[in-house]
Amino acid sequence: MLAVLQDLLAQPRERSTIEFKSNWDKAEDIGEYISALANAAALEGHERAWMIWGVNDVTRQPKGTTFDPFHQKVKSDKGNGNQSLVMWLQFLTQPRADFQFHEVLHPEGRVVLLEIHPARSAPVAFKHVRYIRIDSHKVKLAEHPDKEARLWAQLGLKDDWTGEVVPEATWDDLDPQALVAARQRYMEFCIRGEPDARRHEAIRAEVANLSDETLLNKARITKQGRITRSALLLLGKDEAAHLLAPVDAKISWILRDASNATLTSHPFGIPFLLATDQVFRRIRNETVDHMPDGTLFPTPVQQYDAWVVREALHNCVAHQDYLLGGKINVVEHPDRLVLTNQGEFIPQSVEWMLEHQSPPEHYRNQWLIDGMIRLRMIEQAGSGIRRMFVTQRERFFPLPDYTFDTSPQGHPRVELTLAGRIMDAKFARALMTRTDLSLQHVLLLDKVQKGQALAVSEVKVLRDLGLIEGRAPKLFISAKVADAAGQKARYIHNRGLDDQHYQQLVVGYLRKYKQAKRADFDELLMSKLAAVLTPEQKANKVKNLLQAMKRAKIIDCEGPRSAAVWFLSKTGQN
Repeated sequence: MLAVLQDLLAQPRERSTIEFKSNWDKAEDIGEYISALANAAALEGHERAWMIWGVNDVTRQPKGTTFDPFHQKVKSDKGNGNQSLVMWLQFLTQPRADFQFHEVLHPEGRVVLLEIHPARSAPVAFKHVRYIRIDSHKVKLAEHPDKEARLWAQLGLKDDWTGEVVPEATWDDLDPQALVAARQRYMEFCIRGEPDARRHEAIRAEVANLSDETLLNKARITKQGRITRSALLLLGKDEAAHLLAPVDAKISWILRDASNATLTSHPFGIPFLLATDQVFRRIRNETVDHMPDGTLFPTPVQQYDAWVVREALHNCVAHQDYLLGGKINVVEHPDRLVLTNQGEFIPQSVEWMLEHQSPPEHYRNQWLIDGMIRLRMIEQAGSGIRRMFVTQRERFFPLPDYTFDTSPQGHPRVELTLAGRIMDAKFARALMTRTDLSLQHVLLLDKVQKGQALAVSEVKVLRDLGLIEGRAPKLFISAKVADAAGQKARYIHNRGLDDQHYQQLVVGYLRKYKQAKRADFDELLMSKLAAVLTPEQKANKVKNLLQAMKRAKIIDCEGPRSAAVWFLSKTGQN
């Protein structure tokens, strides 16, 4: 490494991929520099970036350093003791940065080199924030969208594998049942975007008369009648999977017991448009008592919300990095579902997605995502994750838990855990009684019930709201938040009834009166909803209930949104 050091010392003034320090050893700043230098190296096409301790940054003369990265300890963010600096930096960079410290015994003094490899699959972030070097300055990448766009392009994400045409594929390689399902879903997509209900029948007739080729071109599945990889993934026959080689396009459902032993499993291949429903039907969505601790009247609910599970599964399909060769896994435990897909989580963080409520500028599989939106497999890009969190909050269940790690093969992986039980009844009671909490507050409270570490500023926010007690790192949700007083009637009054009960009221009303307007449903339901809800929240509850019943094809409507007339669908009449 002495020769490498001499070469670096001979370089011109500090470049965007070289940084000199003396005895400076702030762990947080080192992490930010790893992000900035890795991203700068990728943007400029350099093989390496370097941080160097023990060299005068003006004269470039070695003078020695006391900085010792090999024995330095850093307090774990999880509050469970100290970690080595190297492990701490590895854990807090996303994707895991590739770097290595070296020690050089120069005649003028000991020098430490930090060798940093350029970002590969996605810009490197430290604590979910991406940095970049501009000249000798470290800045946030998001503040320089021109450089961010060039960096993504440099990393190759604009070469969308899912949008490439497969020359050997023909229309005979598409599954007939999947084509029928695609036509129905595209019809629903077109109707959903049309506010004039009088146009719905015309749209249905128009879509029904489209040729398969025109239909899939409009749905952005094929390109000018040519079969893309997206078309094969979503609609291809299972025996046509070899056209995607070496990609192993499968979803594996695995059932495990309480000791994590595998009880049974089943692989599902393409077409994913049908396979995801087949996987969902395998999941044993059992009914559980909502408040099992005995302090409140238990309400039976299903472990998992159907929409949340489908959205999570479709997100795995949409964001899988298929070139890594792995499968999508759905592992069912007695108390939780764990879904994993391979590839980087491209947005800066889950928190960023919840706060901004908008999609990131870049997606790995943009062509696939566009098609899945038009086939109503996923929400409009960027809104699905937030809706998953909101839905779990409304059910008083733990929020979805994202983990970003690596597979046994060393590939980046996204893991999503959906809890199928109440972890802490005080958390549920807090949500039930404190409807004023923002989603960000609920997210912090959810971390407390899961024993996850919070920043000092986050702890202060929850203390000021009176939501937590104890001293860090042993925080817990305050029992004072929701004093249930043991009254079952009061609980029912505040909690409201199960959605199924409200659906039965709607169906009963329509069977008697044949049709209804929104004002009729407000009069029917508003007084029966949970007393803790504000009028605005009650109105949203009614709207969401009607839309859920419409998606389930129990009811339907016609006319402009403000004056829509609702009636029972054929399914609801049975």
